[in-house]
Amino acid sequence: SAARTASGRTASHLFALAVACSALALASVPAFAACVTVMLCSLAAALIRRRTAVLTALALTTGLVAGATWAVAEDALPSGLATSVEAPLTVHRVELWRDAVTLARQEPVRGVGPARFGRLSPTSVQSPASGNKPHSAPLQQAAEQGVVGVALLAAVFGWILYGLRRSPRPAPVTLSAAAALTAVAVLACVGNVLSFAPVTTGAALLAGLATARTTREGQDL
Repeated sequence: SAARTASGRTASHLFALAVACSALALASVPAFAACVTVMLCSLAAALIRRRTAVLTALALTTGLVAGATWAVAEDALPSGLATSVEAPLTVHRVELWRDAVTLARQEPVRGVGPARFGRLSPTSVQSPASGNKPHSAPLQQAAEQGVVGVALLAAVFGWILYGLRRSPRPAPVTLSAAAALTAVAVLACVGNVLSFAPVTTGAALLAGLATARTTREGQDL
């Protein structure tokens, strides 16, 4: 019923707000910003019926963040912009990114090999607490698996967005899921979120729920 639907939406919004407040309480500003962004996108999605433009914008946003990550690692940004961007990232993380770019240049096609970044990165060797990862999924793929790995990573995200575009679910459902998955992708560009099983499991579950057909639709096929 309409009342049940409205109450369900209210409960979902309250839960999302609780998650955002928890992120803020844990002093995780990027996670808090991601939660708030997803909440705003979810509210706006209720007014949107054509999902293609929104999904395209989300894909471009992720690509822009990935490109900015590479630009920071290459020290290709203007000095003023570079200072403001690198300040919240910490020097250590930027050095890890630069090591990843250096390794990617050595083996641009195939990479240096899976799980070898920690042994070949001078910054990682000097600081084992970094977890043997460059804190960026695209840069890790570029360093360890080359262009092929980066292409496969981009293909997975693109295929998920394509699945959401073709999903039989209502536009607000698919666009809210797309916003949440884009937030995960953006955080993965600047951190190690994909290294945590709960994050990848939750993202996969969300993508599955947002693209699944109902029982009645499955019987009609």
